[in-house]
Amino acid sequence: MLRRVSVIKVAQRLGIPLVTVKKAMDRLPKDRKPTAAEWRRMSAAWRVELDARIQRMAQLRDVLDGCIGCDCLWLKVCPLRNPHDTLGEQGAGARLPDPEG
Repeated sequence: MLRRVSVIKVAQRLGIPLVTVKKAMDRLPKDRKPTAAEWRRMSAAWRVELDARIQRMAQLRDVLDGCIGCDCLWLKVCPLRNPHDTLGEQGAGARLPDPEG
């Protein structure tokens, strides 16, 4: 039980959602202490998701310097690719949608 709690606490400190941690922990037996092989299987299954998360964070880190203060969030230019930025079609800069149309 202590090992499970430790994994949960470390995951929380790293910002991993509890739902993700629960999915990983659900791979372990609930009625007994997991074997080393069961921990390895859980880890291997979780590794794919963690690697994808690390890759997304690295991509964000690598483009963030160019985005801070840019104020464009324009879909065709923004390296973060804001897919819901319909106002970006009007050009760079902050604006509020016109409530009348």
